Amino acid sequence: MNAGGSDPTSPRVRVLGVGNVLWADEGFGPRCVERLGAAWEFPPEVQLLDGGTLGLALIPLLQDATHVLLFDAVDHSGEPGSLIVARDAEIPRFMARDKMSLHQASMNDVIAALAMLGHRPEAFTVVGVKPIELGDFGGSLSPEVRAQLPRALEIGLSELRAWGLEVRPRQDPVNADVMADSLGLERYESERPAADEAYRGGDERFLALMAGQPSRGDGPGEKGP
Repeated sequence: MNAGGSDPTSPRVRVLGVGNVLWADEGFGPRCVERLGAAWEFPPEVQLLDGGTLGLALIPLLQDATHVLLFDAVDHSGEPGSLIVARDAEIPRFMARDKMSLHQASMNDVIAALAMLGHRPEAFTVVGVKPIELGDFGGSLSPEVRAQLPRALEIGLSELRAWGLEVRPRQDPVNADVMADSLGLERYESERPAADEAYRGGDERFLALMAGQPSRGDGPGEKGP
């Protein structure tokens, strides 16, 4: 969206949402950034990014950032559907729980890699939600997590203002250039098949492997037991 300013002394702020929008509550991060871009105007030193499932490929996008605001689904110790805010040294404690998805190579790994490259942002804040639904493949945010979006954005905007940035509501919401149009929340939800028309529970053979159970081996081209 907005590229950072050319003045090397000015802040270079990345507002990043990570997660898989096709995997129910895993899409919380990108949905937050999508809404921010649609409803708010940011100064040139702020760049909004849909980090998707890039994992360690995020490093070049953050390598010169002075401030990072991250929205993500986080397996923290609170109740499912609850929000958490972690800053700077607090982050590893809240981000070190079990990995939930393919985009983790966790953010802890990304932060550690940045440190190995000699870069540590001046400020790093995570606004996370504990997911309720992850098994609805091709689904959307659960109602409880979706209801947390306004509060998550309020927290994120307050954080940006605390960093000295001026953010203003748009007069008219727009389809911001944050993610592909086909993945925008309204279009995604209006065009995806209903659950009774398209199975969204995942392949049992793959899920068994992820759970450490022996696969039945009865998929296409394989011999059964």
